[in-house]
Amino acid sequence: MLTVLCNTELESPALSFHNDHAESLPAWNHRSAGDRFGKSEVFEYKGGIKEFVALLNKTKEPVHEQVISVKAEGTADSGAVITVEAALQWNSSYAEQIFCYTNNIHNRDGGTHVTGFRGALTKTLNNYGSANNLLKDLKGQPLSGEDVREGLTAVITVKHPEPSYSSQTKDKLVSSDVKGIVEGVVSDKLGQFLEE
Repeated sequence: MLTVLCNTELESPALSFHNDHAESLPAWNHRSAGDRFGKSEVFEYKGGIKEFVALLNKTKEPVHEQVISVKAEGTADSGAVITVEAALQWNSSYAEQIFCYTNNIHNRDGGTHVTGFRGALTKTLNNYGSANNLLKDLKGQPLSGEDVREGLTAVITVKHPEPSYSSQTKDKLVSSDVKGIVEGVVSDKLGQFLEE
């Protein structure tokens, strides 16, 4: 009989990213990560998703220092109150990185909250750019959604009392009322931020 004993240590960044991804949504959450050898580490994020976005961009070159965050509630046609929170920051990379959650459950395939977020982001930035004569070099053409999201790191969370998903794995949110609520919240709050 052959017995192999192995003591594998995870590098701190890998462990940290896993725990940050899983636990940074509500600002009050924390988790102790430990092993059978008595080592442990506590992860606590009082800054919630805003701090999570800053962490995701830690190894990148942010285009602007401040992480933009928006939060508001909207009411669905059913009368349900839906809370929307988003944090975003652009960096010098070309990749778009959006993490989305419904009731703290990661939706890896996105859904109606991402569709609403992307639409609002493109519309709001085009409106702001046009109103402030920032898009004159484009000769009347608006920025495309891909252009707007280039280098974007964002986290979107939705609190919904009765969400609908595409499958039991909850990989994609399909609640139709969420798209319009997210669009409204992001357009309104991001527009206010840009005007400040």
